[in-house]
Amino acid sequence: MDQQKALEIVRQQLPDKRYIHTLGVLESAQELAERYGADIEKAKLAAIFHDYAKYRPLDEMEQIIKNEQLPQDLLEYNTELWHAPVGAVLVKKEANLHDEEILSAIKNHTSGCVGMSMLDKIIYLADYIEPGRSFPGVDEVRALSLLSLDKAVLQAMGNTITFLIKKNQTIYPDTFHAYNDLAKQIGRNN
Repeated sequence: MDQQKALEIVRQQLPDKRYIHTLGVLESAQELAERYGADIEKAKLAAIFHDYAKYRPLDEMEQIIKNEQLPQDLLEYNTELWHAPVGAVLVKKEANLHDEEILSAIKNHTSGCVGMSMLDKIIYLADYIEPGRSFPGVDEVRALSLLSLDKAVLQAMGNTITFLIKKNQTIYPDTFHAYNDLAKQIGRNN
């Protein structure tokens, strides 16, 4: 699928503000893919589709979680997480995109996962640092993204975990496991 067709499909699913965010994620993902030697076309498609299900009704997303091969414990956590794994299911069905690496990056862009691929990391990070984002810590992560993909992703995850703790919100276990896995990898490589 080419970029223009993907953008046309996604444009129908998102309000203007979220579409602009998607264009920012696309820009950041392309830059990260070029910097770190990832497949640029896959990075672009994953970025375009990453929020495909963001505005689906919660009851529809809940049914997809229950009926598809998705972790049922998602239902116990913040609904903000749901659109990522649900999006991967819907992109496969509705946009006829079957590349497992792209679908994994869509699925894991909110929580992360153990053993993240380079594309998983790029989409996770691009979503965090895209030019429209403005919150404490984002500039530090942007700067780090120029030096080390892994360290930037780890910092972004750490910032997210800290933010959720300060807000007394639950944290999906996959995020902790992803953080620990990446911290161990970085420790072994230093």
